Amino acid sequence: MPYFSVVIPVYNKQNDIKATLLSALKQNFEDFELIVINDGSRDESESEILSVTDERLIYIKTENRGVSQARNLGIEKATGTYIAFLDADDYWYPNHLKVLYELCKAFPKAGAVTTNYEFLHPDGYIENTLFNDIDKGYVGIVNDFFKSSLKYRLIWTTAVAVKKKVFDSIGNFDNNITLGAGEDTDMWTRIALKYPIAYNDTITATYRLEGGNRVSHTQTLKRVFAKLDKFKDEEKTNKSLQKFLDLYRASYALKHKLAGDKKTFRFYYSSIANKKNISNKSAVLLRLPKPLLMFFYWLKQKLKKSNIHFDIYN
Repeated sequence: MPYFSVVIPVYNKQNDIKATLLSALKQNFEDFELIVINDGSRDESESEILSVTDERLIYIKTENRGVSQARNLGIEKATGTYIAFLDADDYWYPNHLKVLYELCKAFPKAGAVTTNYEFLHPDGYIENTLFNDIDKGYVGIVNDFFKSSLKYRLIWTTAVAVKKKVFDSIGNFDNNITLGAGEDTDMWTRIALKYPIAYNDTITATYRLEGGNRVSHTQTLKRVFAKLDKFKDEEKTNKSLQKFLDLYRASYALKHKLAGDKKTFRFYYSSIANKKNISNKSAVLLRLPKPLLMFFYWLKQKLKKSNIHFDIYN
């Protein structure tokens, strides 16, 4: 039985998946199986996957059912003690699984172990993270997961591993959330509410912010976002959790306003538990008429091309 089961869901990633697979197979910790779920890809993803030969690689092809069901199938087929996730267009450094393994051994009561990561923008700009109340070089149990996740998210899917038994306790990814609209946030929130989270500040993974990772405003209307109301009882007594969820509610509200979905915009805006939890910038943007909001979004994208990066949501 391998120590790690690595689960990679794939949908139309013909230009990325081979490099992603090779980054996993070049790990200097080798006790793992690699489960690739082809979620009904319509491009040449399958041929790219099959061009990689390794006895640790397990290939499963299904009809297109979405990323949550693909990950859940990987969890079901996994035989490892821990399940590590890797998105089909991201990369691991060679030490990623070794660092996770050391965390698992040092903090066996942790429900999830995670490392630091970096964002690679299309222009080559590398953006590093900064977490509240976590010092540079920190290794250990996180004191307040939700407070530490207010600027950047402490757990990002490609950087985390979860003890398989945890899924037996809290359930799998929510299949009702579609097209990457918060199923991971929902999962990490459930885990963090019930288990300690162990963290190593070493950067071992790269999140590629390429075109394939971005979702258009039109696609927003096709997605089913996490409602986040399942945590309403917990957030009454956990102010860090409430602020964490309110930032997502504000973000989802802005996305739907940009997409022209007034009804869903009003749902998320009215769901913000405490308007003081969101930044003044977000509060102003939420009140802007759509044409002016579209202008600021256009300006943000234009500035990116000049290597000027900022977040309109925080």
